[in-house]
Amino acid sequence: MESILELTKENIQQVVDASMEKIVVMAFWATQSPESLALMQTLEGITQQQAGRFVLAKVNCEQEMEIANYFQIQSLPTTLVLHEGKPVDGFAGVQEAPQVMEMLEKHLPAQWQLKLNQARIFLAEQNAIAALPLLKDAYSENPLAEIALALADVYLSLGVLEDAKGLLDSVGLADQDSYYQSLKAKLALALDAADTPEIRNLQQAVEKAPDNLELVIDLAKALHQAGRNDEALELLFMPLKKDVSALDGKVKVLFLEILTALGQGNSLANQYRRKLYTLLY
Repeated sequence: MESILELTKENIQQVVDASMEKIVVMAFWATQSPESLALMQTLEGITQQQAGRFVLAKVNCEQEMEIANYFQIQSLPTTLVLHEGKPVDGFAGVQEAPQVMEMLEKHLPAQWQLKLNQARIFLAEQNAIAALPLLKDAYSENPLAEIALALADVYLSLGVLEDAKGLLDSVGLADQDSYYQSLKAKLALALDAADTPEIRNLQQAVEKAPDNLELVIDLAKALHQAGRNDEALELLFMPLKKDVSALDGKVKVLFLEILTALGQGNSLANQYRRKLYTLLY
């Protein structure tokens, strides 16, 4: 549904139904009322600024007298806040934008809630890439367990096992519901799958020859491919602490390639970038 629409007898039921899930602001106005025209501009500006937090349904009382009579509108302009099909707030006359927002904030969902709701839709559509930035923003605004679980779900879908594990470990006992348990089970399966015979053989070889940096690089590559980036980066960082140009710079090149693959916003990558900077500077 559009954020701004004209309310008519033909679409009023659709708008009322929409109010079961989303706040609808009904603005009653008329061309013969200059005050209502001024308020309409204010409401339209707020609607655009709030980017989908509510629907503005404009009612032209000169054309939709039945709707105005149904809501017992006695003066223009009049603004009503509709939630779950019923008026829950409102005001008559003109108000400035700050006053309108103060009234609306009592009823509007927080930005993090909108992002979480949209991300859940993307998750249901198996579009983890689209859900990721929404959930990261929501979690930074309000690190609630329900957001952490959804974000962990996304990380598991993308194979970012370390971040998924960190989020699940942060969830308190009171929030460890069936969704949490299913994610823990999914993480355990993913970790088992990541423990391949190739990795085990390389780990044994590195244990026997820890100074063989060619083997270290091979193991780090295998760990990275299995999504075990924390182990890969730590493995590469150990020789870099002794010599930043280890193995003619090949260790640092792989280290930086893994950081680049993880991306700028990845917490693990940021952690190891800082460690590398301490060595360089």
